[in-house]
Amino acid sequence: MYKELLEAGAHFGHLKRKWNPKMQPYIFMERKGIHIIDLHRTESCLTKAADYARQLAKSGRKIMFVATKKQARDIVKNAAESVNMPFVTDRWLGGMMTNFSTIRKSVKKMQSIERMLSDGSLTSITKKEKLTLSRERDKMNKVLGGITDLNRLPHALFVVDIHHEHIAVAEANRLGIKTIAMVDTNSDPNLVDFPIPANDDASRSIEVITRHMTAAIKEGLAERQANKANATEEESED
Repeated sequence: MYKELLEAGAHFGHLKRKWNPKMQPYIFMERKGIHIIDLHRTESCLTKAADYARQLAKSGRKIMFVATKKQARDIVKNAAESVNMPFVTDRWLGGMMTNFSTIRKSVKKMQSIERMLSDGSLTSITKKEKLTLSRERDKMNKVLGGITDLNRLPHALFVVDIHHEHIAVAEANRLGIKTIAMVDTNSDPNLVDFPIPANDDASRSIEVITRHMTAAIKEGLAERQANKANATEEESED
């Protein structure tokens, strides 16, 4: 894993003048005015975070993936979809978790527009009205599409760049929702439960960390399925 992180440039932090002193334990050295992250610490933190994510997936809990910065969006969206986890990659709506019931109403509205457009029940409306509805559905889907199946608050958040996603992190902390996050040298690692010190700007670094997290979740889901199958087998034997 160390070599993989190194090749992905996960060790390149921000300029020294932009650093957060609380990241000191995770910094290896300074080179040409840039802080270099200690990848041994990254590796151990990633192992710890991935193990926690595996346990959550094994127990059937949901982990919401959050990454709205351009270079992380597609990576995180594809990763979340591959393990059937909720995600937010367009923009974080303030109150997405602290005002979850209102967000659920918006999701239901989006789903009802979707149903009306697909089941042919809108025969009496004009083409223009139908187009307006389609646009509204698309706009809502962009922001809420990743959480349509989320009926209750997630158990944890996996975040890329806590500086950028500070509202999401603040909401999670307020509600006691666990946070796993990539934390660069300009952020405060104490704001999250499982900080993973790493370059959160380079897409390769984001991709490597996200892939390891997703692999752990897949393991947890597979263990859950195996446990269910064993339980069913035991029941049928009884």
